[in-house]
Amino acid sequence: MTDISGETSNGFAYEGEYQLPNAGRVHWSVTFRHDGDFAGMRHGCVHGMQDTDTAGLEDAVKRDIESAWTLSR
Repeated sequence: MTDISGETSNGFAYEGEYQLPNAGRVHWSVTFRHDGDFAGMRHGCVHGMQDTDTAGLEDAVKRDIESAWTLSR
């Protein structure tokens, strides 16, 4: 597992982890906080990552996290 953290475009901080590609799939799980208070959790999967480098992999996971959080609000 690899740690990941960041902030969404609507101001929620997140931290969690993702699993390195297995058959091209990356599974992730994060906890969201707003001003330090728990705001929720999400998990997801990004497909087609078997030939992606480390930086590209993290970017793809962050985009998926952003999408999962902001589109559900």
